[in-house]
Amino acid sequence: MKHMAGNLRSRFTDFLTTDGEKPDRHRDQEFELNSATTRTDIMRWWEQAWEILFLTIMSLSPDDLDRTVTIRGEQHTVLQALNRALAHHASHVGQIIFLAKHLRSTEWKTLSVPRGKSEEYNAQKAAQQKKP
Repeated sequence: MKHMAGNLRSRFTDFLTTDGEKPDRHRDQEFELNSATTRTDIMRWWEQAWEILFLTIMSLSPDDLDRTVTIRGEQHTVLQALNRALAHHASHVGQIIFLAKHLRSTEWKTLSVPRGKSEEYNAQKAAQQKKP
């Protein structure tokens, strides 16, 4: 989460006008926690980073999608940069879910259709779609 927050902050602060790898970002430190780091700190960084992303996305116009932005000196269209960020963060969410499932073991509550319940779920969805 600390890394994802650092990445979002760096990439989407001044998104259209500055390189997405900001000089004040210390990526390697995003993978380290020290005794002074609290859950409150991480959640604050997380919320701030997502706010930066959403404000940036909301500020974009359709014409901006073909504009060029730079990430670590490489040029990307805005659309390519957004897809790159989506893929990057999706992979990290998968890692977080994998670790959470492992750590919670039998106490894990599924995020989607529970195992062994697919047929029941599909039948319920089909019945809902038939209602006027």
